Amino acid sequence: MSTRPPAGRARLALALAALLGGGALTALPAQAAPAADGLTVRYRTSAGGATADQTEPWLKVRNSGSSTVRLSQVKIRYYFKSDSPNASYRFACSWAVRGCSVVTGTFGTLSNPTANADRYLEIGFTPAAGTLAPGADTGDMQLRFHQSSWQPVRQSDDYSFDGARTSYADWDKVTAQLAGTTVWGTAPEGNDPTDPPDPTDPPGDGRTLFDDFDYSSHTDPDIAAHGWSIRANSGGPGVPGATWDPSKVTFVSAGGNSVMNLETSTAGTGASTTHTEVLTKAMKFKNGTYAARVRFSDAPKSGPDGDHLVQTFFTINDLKAPMADDYAEYDFEYLPNGGWGEPSNILYTTSWETYAPDPWQAVNQHSEQRVSYEGWHDLVVTIDDSAITYYVDGQHFGTHDARYLPERPMSINFNQWLIDLNGQTSTTPRAYDQQVDYVLHVKDQVLTPAQVAAKVAGYRGAGTAFVDEVPAP
Repeated sequence: MSTRPPAGRARLALALAALLGGGALTALPAQAAPAADGLTVRYRTSAGGATADQTEPWLKVRNSGSSTVRLSQVKIRYYFKSDSPNASYRFACSWAVRGCSVVTGTFGTLSNPTANADRYLEIGFTPAAGTLAPGADTGDMQLRFHQSSWQPVRQSDDYSFDGARTSYADWDKVTAQLAGTTVWGTAPEGNDPTDPPDPTDPPGDGRTLFDDFDYSSHTDPDIAAHGWSIRANSGGPGVPGATWDPSKVTFVSAGGNSVMNLETSTAGTGASTTHTEVLTKAMKFKNGTYAARVRFSDAPKSGPDGDHLVQTFFTINDLKAPMADDYAEYDFEYLPNGGWGEPSNILYTTSWETYAPDPWQAVNQHSEQRVSYEGWHDLVVTIDDSAITYYVDGQHFGTHDARYLPERPMSINFNQWLIDLNGQTSTTPRAYDQQVDYVLHVKDQVLTPAQVAAKVAGYRGAGTAFVDEVPAP
């Protein structure tokens, strides 16, 4: 059983409730049934040269069916030929009638490359984009993408490009999917978006969240657009009187990748203590595979060592009542200097069934290793209908019983915080870093650590920094 104190767990529950808006999430409206005749995509470009600094596919999506369409069910693909085998690309939205914050763009690699296409840009929409009534369209979406190196792009050999289209017109070399079914356009030969899955794929849903954390700062609007929240509200867990400071979440380069850095600092008082947390705004993740590459730190980057620090990667939902049986939480928690009664470094993985904050009762199962985990580590947890299994650096860490399986979806979280101020009583300022290279969730599929690594490598090889295909519950 976890040795964390009851006050810490109670404050964690209260903090989660505040972050997620109090009690249960508001129920989503019923999804609209797609009409048989679906969608029409109109296209024009404002960069018509054979080469350009960036490709500018401007799009409108029209509902040509007879039923209201939820835009979060819509995916548009623009197909192009990469400028070199190792080229990576970045997407941007210059302007959109519905707001760029509701438009997403990710890159993928075609399984059957052709002479004029081996990649695609997939445009999607967040739930905030709303719906399209029959006959309505999205209005103008002024989109663009460019090589990460800002080398010129060659457009003349791109499947979906037509430099002569300087005003909007229907364009069937861009495809549209509605609720997973292609309803508009023709993909390059052999690359129908609804082609049957590879028979070697693991069984299950397979829809994916991947984020490479390629952001400019904590104020980057793409963070919220991609479904993340950086915590700013007060409360536990951790040191009473501490604050959760969004400005201490930064993005830096490490090993050729952008990584997210969470800084926690203190000068020995609650008022001087800052914690950090990043979490998904939606609780929509349940069974499947969760993975992240995380750098744990045994020592502060400045100041004296010894604080009772917690560095984490976890999933969680809200406790609706003490000992409620639909609570769920699955933790990687590293304590570099001990805490909760431990004298030195320890890594916990814990699967929670439920708890009561006062008086403290806990129903959980955990595994532990009392060694240093300083440095980068690949963390994987899989959840199916029979067990919860944890891996660290490809090695089995622990398997927990079916009684701890989740009944409701959860959020995905990273945080770093101090349990108390007893480990180091100095008033000299000190600061600790935890870093995150990527996060991956694959819905309803149990992947091995090797399959996780291959999937991440595939996204990075295609220049895809973010994708979220996981539907709202």
